[in-house]
Amino acid sequence: MQLSKFAVFVDLENCGAKVATLNSILEKVKIRGDILLGKVYGYTDKFDDLKEVLLSNTFTVVPSLRYGISQKNNADIQLVIDALEVAYKNELIDSFCIVSGDSDYTPLVGRLKSMGKFVLGISRSEAASTIFINACNEFQFLESVGKRNVEKPRKQKTNYNNEEMADESELNKLLTTVIEEQTDRDEIYASELKGTLLRLRPDFNEKAYGCATFYKLLMKLSSRFGDLRVHNDNFDVMVGLSNSGENSESIPQLTKDNWKDAFAAQIKAYKDGGFERVNPSILKADILTAYPDFNERAIGFKRFSDVMKQLEKDGLVVVEMDEQNTMLIKLL
Repeated sequence: MQLSKFAVFVDLENCGAKVATLNSILEKVKIRGDILLGKVYGYTDKFDDLKEVLLSNTFTVVPSLRYGISQKNNADIQLVIDALEVAYKNELIDSFCIVSGDSDYTPLVGRLKSMGKFVLGISRSEAASTIFINACNEFQFLESVGKRNVEKPRKQKTNYNNEEMADESELNKLLTTVIEEQTDRDEIYASELKGTLLRLRPDFNEKAYGCATFYKLLMKLSSRFGDLRVHNDNFDVMVGLSNSGENSESIPQLTKDNWKDAFAAQIKAYKDGGFERVNPSILKADILTAYPDFNERAIGFKRFSDVMKQLEKDGLVVVEMDEQNTMLIKLL
């Protein structure tokens, strides 16, 4: 499989400039290929907490020096110039990730695509322009890029050391995410999975988890958590997601009694991630991830918009409409 070679350009003010958010963006890109070059724009002293993640990923920082309203777009212009320079001069890079939803970047996307480059756009839902979204080869909302925050309850089969369980649980979630990103395949070669894992976690070593080989580690995670399906196919080890072991009792359900708690938890997760507003479709997608059988009628509503209105009455959100008459919810 040919790995994509990415150049990543980040508008810090657009993405919210949170460490967890930036890490999630980098994880999303590294699952797809190698990051050969990265630049962030709009950097000021208020983003000092980003230093470690930027340095460890060898990103170049382009400071933001503002003077008056007329120069508010200086960082945007510099990003466009740098991206085009890379596209023309660096033949190794075949993919670009633009972290911004500003429609001003649409001509840049068009030029990159005309040069045969793949363009991945990432932005907050409240700041994403429909024009920019449609121009990209692929677009992801930041709220969806981050890790899902509402988790299914999990039955533990054996008592393990808490720290050990936490480490293996985190690894299991990461591997599950990598496989889920393979939209065109149901499973992945174990060797390919390990290669992706090493891009995400360069210090990864099976022995740290008490296993001599990656195959044994996969079998251990599969046995303990039940999310991974591991099998041999003509001497190749293949890894996919398992649907076995799930039944109506183990799948969490939303009812008229508990739905508000689930929505409140997800809204809190967005707020903790630095988001002030989100598109309701993002909220619904995250709820469906945790509760696959979710249905508005099951909790007493006809439409999802009615659910939003009830949350507004409960003081959790404020329903707003943007200039394009698209519903957004402000998190309280």
